Amino acid sequence: QDMVEGRNYVRLKNVQPVETGKNIEVIEFFSYGCPHCGELEPNLQTWLKSKPADVQFRRVPVMFQPKWENLARAYYTLEAMGEENRLAMDVFTAIHGRGNQLSNDKEFFDWAASKGLDRKKVEDLYGSFTIVGRVNRAKQLAQAYQVQSVPTLIVDGKFTTGPERQPKGHAGVPAAIDALVVKS
Repeated sequence: QDMVEGRNYVRLKNVQPVETGKNIEVIEFFSYGCPHCGELEPNLQTWLKSKPADVQFRRVPVMFQPKWENLARAYYTLEAMGEENRLAMDVFTAIHGRGNQLSNDKEFFDWAASKGLDRKKVEDLYGSFTIVGRVNRAKQLAQAYQVQSVPTLIVDGKFTTGPERQPKGHAGVPAAIDALVVKS
């Protein structure tokens, strides 16, 4: 795939330090509240199955609106329980397909319990100091990277891209990530 700087990706003016040591870091800034993120998800899931071994992927939830802060807590709660990868598509479907208000904490706890998670554990984690700390760190990262829209993908603290920059839209994102990984 031909990656044209300025069109298919942008080189960040301020390169950010990565948290992955020797590995190449790929960050998806996203929100469960964002329908485009939900549309991208199946493509990302496919990419994750075949991504290079030296690439480390992580998601960072953004909070463009107050409701998204609770969705960020939900994300970090599921991640802390080791359930985020298994349930990511289900969360998007619940919110965008079924109209579940998972930004409402009680509704999120009920939903999590319906997926077989220990409700008490979910509640405890969701309100924990650890999760609040992760949410605050996510806000700092979104500011550092000057994220204006989601989904936004950052490769190795140097390059940014997203579906709107790819001729094939969401389907073009995995190849774009791979091309930028090679550039890193």
